[in-house]
Amino acid sequence: MTSLHLRRGALFSGLAVLVLLLGQAVAFPVDGDKTVLPVSTELNEDALDKPREVFQSERTGRKSYLVNLGDLAFNSPGLLGPVARQGGVSCGTCHVNGANNSKFFMPKMSSRPGTFDTTGPLFNPKANNLAFDPVRIPSLRGARYLAPYGADGRFASLRDFVHNVITNEFAGPEPSPATLDAIVAYIQDIDFLPNPSLGPAGRLAGKISEAERRGEALFSKPFPHDPSLSCSGCHVPSSGFVDHQQHDIGSGGLFKTPTLRNADFNAPYFHDGRFDDFNQVVDYFDRTFQLGLSTQDKGDLVAYLTAVGDGTQPYERDGAGATLKEINDFSSVLAIAVTAGDKDTVALAVDTIGRELRELTEQYPDRKNTSVSGGEEHRVLARNSLKELVLTLRRIEMAVGAGRTSDATTELRNFRYLMAAAVPALLASAEPWSLFNQDVHDQHYAALRQVMQSKHVSH
Repeated sequence: MTSLHLRRGALFSGLAVLVLLLGQAVAFPVDGDKTVLPVSTELNEDALDKPREVFQSERTGRKSYLVNLGDLAFNSPGLLGPVARQGGVSCGTCHVNGANNSKFFMPKMSSRPGTFDTTGPLFNPKANNLAFDPVRIPSLRGARYLAPYGADGRFASLRDFVHNVITNEFAGPEPSPATLDAIVAYIQDIDFLPNPSLGPAGRLAGKISEAERRGEALFSKPFPHDPSLSCSGCHVPSSGFVDHQQHDIGSGGLFKTPTLRNADFNAPYFHDGRFDDFNQVVDYFDRTFQLGLSTQDKGDLVAYLTAVGDGTQPYERDGAGATLKEINDFSSVLAIAVTAGDKDTVALAVDTIGRELRELTEQYPDRKNTSVSGGEEHRVLARNSLKELVLTLRRIEMAVGAGRTSDATTELRNFRYLMAAAVPALLASAEPWSLFNQDVHDQHYAALRQVMQSKHVSH
């Protein structure tokens, strides 16, 4: 489970006391003047349901070191430029668990939730094209099948695309070849969610409704005014519902064909995210290409698109277990880096894992949080155990930096012992009073919103 990385202390100074009382778990619009991110930025950090991430490698075995390293880097703000680092923004902020973040909204950088201006002025003024042209944040599921890359398909290589995002869009330092290779390996390992409605060659299979069958036929039917065109001519079912080409469909330029697989969970739609749902998409094509679709035809096409775009278990409940699982994956990278004396990778791992642990700590409000009652002792023990892990990581980094590999190995052994024997049990015992509990979660954020609203009213 990939958590998002907005540093939650970035609030107006008038909220400083409130932040302390609520354990700094501020996970909805950013407010105030002490943040590098635009006021009212929404990163959807308070969501209790996260997109499920399916890895190709886990179907046949375990994720490799390279994939885990790429996952680590993908979720590290340290990979990007100074503004992103200060704001706690990583690649995983926009692409939660490899999916898209449909709630992401950044004033002056987004036209609507789920969009982002990759050539805007905030993160890299040198890349600013002086135009407000946000694009839809895409899902990365199945990316290995979906070249070319970028909304307009300008990058034939995923590696070149990733390099551009890091160095140009977010003004990050030149990544090492090994880091680039790792991120590409991670993205390429993210699989589509399984869809039992799709059979061989992308044909509908299983228990299919009549509307879906009719929609499948319409999808392959030539357009009335240009028989050389059809929906399936670009969204080729046997090729992941893409043709690896760019097209002008009257939406403002040449853009690559997006996949329809798992598209039920990829709203908003079109390159600029102008449409909310399949109904609007079908209406647009009907008007633009004079398809002459009846009301039933439109409904049938929407039924077909929904069947094609489905996937099993698209979301999973957030919880300590998911975060600990990811931290264990990241720790495998740390173990190899410690043995090799790789200071850079150790620093990256310690920073990223430390952020994950600090964010997890915030899910267990401290005793000063008046919106949570009960379980104080359990919450204190949970928080202290996580803080001890952070301190242990710091000792590992210091030992490696000083060339004391033996000491680092001992501290790593302590870290793994805590992760296996103590921390999971302490977190489980405190969960009823954590923000993973729906009632506690809702009370916590209701209290915070109320104070934020009163602040605005008073001003």
